[in-house]
Amino acid sequence: MNVHVLLAGPIQTNAYLLTSPPTGEAVLIDAPGGVWEQAEPLLKGEGCRLARLWLTHGHWDHTQGAAEVVRRTGAEVSAHRADRPLIETPEVMRLLLIPGLVLEPVVVDRWLEDGDSVDALGEKVRVRHVPGHCPGSLMFYFAGAGAAFAGDALFRGGVGRTDLPGGDFGQLERSIRSRIYTLPDSTTVFPGHGGPTTVGEEKAHNPYVGG
Repeated sequence: MNVHVLLAGPIQTNAYLLTSPPTGEAVLIDAPGGVWEQAEPLLKGEGCRLARLWLTHGHWDHTQGAAEVVRRTGAEVSAHRADRPLIETPEVMRLLLIPGLVLEPVVVDRWLEDGDSVDALGEKVRVRHVPGHCPGSLMFYFAGAGAAFAGDALFRGGVGRTDLPGGDFGQLERSIRSRIYTLPDSTTVFPGHGGPTTVGEEKAHNPYVGG
């Protein structure tokens, strides 16, 4: 599995394009604005078709480019039902938007829950619900690759903000301890903003939620 980190959108949100040239399959995790311009040449270069779009949560900076990705590829969209209003009726986020920013609604094809698993890229990917930053926050864990894509739940040396509607620091702390810190310490955590870290590093040094 190749992991391509794509920074896109007005506030430089991470999207992750995961490709498997041997199988011709690809998955995109999150879709900030304009991400398709970066993803398309990578897909062509590796001979992969984007079959799935997984949304870690419904905040606009992670979903702004989703409608375009779906139009271009027909990718199946997956997310957590708790964020349905944000994804399918994004105007509810109007107070969080940059002035002049326009969002398109996206129809979710598959609602994922904690404990689900998805077969993708030759691996069974485990889904964990990690609410606190957003009610429907999800993490996608590739045990074989030792990689977890955590959205805005956990950052290198930080955690997702909880002062937005639906945020709850106590809930986020519990999610991190029970859903992320229970992974092997060597697991690489790919966050929604900033660079990657590991579970062991955050358990030892994260100033907000220690191990």
